[in-house]
Amino acid sequence: MTRLDFAIIDPHIHQWDPYHTPHSAALLVKALGKYPRVMDRMVRLVKPKPLLDSLGLTEYALNPYLPEHYQADTSPFSVESVVHVEANWHHHKGFGVVEETDWIQQLDFKAQGLKLGAIVATADPRDRKFKDILQAHQQASPIFRGIRKMAAWHQDSGVYRWCDQPHLYQNKSFLKGFEQLAKLDLSFDAWCYSTELAEITSLAKQFPETRIVLDHLATPVGLFGAVGKKTGITQSQRDVIFKQWQQDLARLAEQKNVHTKISGLMMPVLGHRFYQQDRTASIAEMVHLLSPMIQHAIAVFGTERIMFASNFPMDKPNARLNDLIHAYIQMLSPYGDQALHAMFRQNAANFYQLQIES
Repeated sequence: MTRLDFAIIDPHIHQWDPYHTPHSAALLVKALGKYPRVMDRMVRLVKPKPLLDSLGLTEYALNPYLPEHYQADTSPFSVESVVHVEANWHHHKGFGVVEETDWIQQLDFKAQGLKLGAIVATADPRDRKFKDILQAHQQASPIFRGIRKMAAWHQDSGVYRWCDQPHLYQNKSFLKGFEQLAKLDLSFDAWCYSTELAEITSLAKQFPETRIVLDHLATPVGLFGAVGKKTGITQSQRDVIFKQWQQDLARLAEQKNVHTKISGLMMPVLGHRFYQQDRTASIAEMVHLLSPMIQHAIAVFGTERIMFASNFPMDKPNARLNDLIHAYIQMLSPYGDQALHAMFRQNAANFYQLQIES
């Protein structure tokens, strides 16, 4: 089966425009946007190698990614509704993060036949004004549903750290602020590396009333190849990474307030290097590589707490989105039509409380 007889809900996309919004590369793209090769060389001079390795290619990160670009990437599949997940808005001090919610809210998704179903913004529970920032997000958009605060921090210093400290989800100030999410009926997108999975399990146990979704199956760094200075270099190392990920994901799945997204599995940080061959992975290659992960995730979470999500454009260096959807249809079809509908549509609608046509 390579078609779906219903419209997809994609609960994890990113939108950005470095030309017109706060962005770490804003000055660079305005000065050199007409000269992409020069711009790429400049970025590689000024940005840390772990970040560049995590991105794989700089071109997609330095160009706008807006509703028309996403719609082109999904064609010919029908996507009804999307959830925007915070994209590291550069003005992030205090209430600056609310600007991203304002900006996303005004993008013209309708012109592309898409509906913006929900916004997952960012806010830091460690911030003394955390509750006020959450309320500002709510005032900015009626479809604000929750936040993401990334905790991805790896022991290997050659792997990019998306967080300013290790063990964020165990920080006392973080945990104190986190109490506000359940009080406001907001969800939490958790993203960490697989080495930190136990910390999400602990968080979920402490806050059983909070809806938590694990992004990207916790991104097992180096599972498919060498990453950083010492991760995933040998096959035996990669086998250990996979086994530990399996065990820790199973323990997390025991917490019934936790869901997960099968997303982000073609990002370079997992060890994929198709972009270095000037190509993207084929459908068959993705099915071969990802099936063991998908099968284990479904074995421990079931089909009611898993949702497909694209994570685009972050996987773009290694995969075309329509090929990725084809691959997931192949991997998920054996679980039956009802499960397919759940994982490509209904589970996301339920988790993010989307208003959709049944």
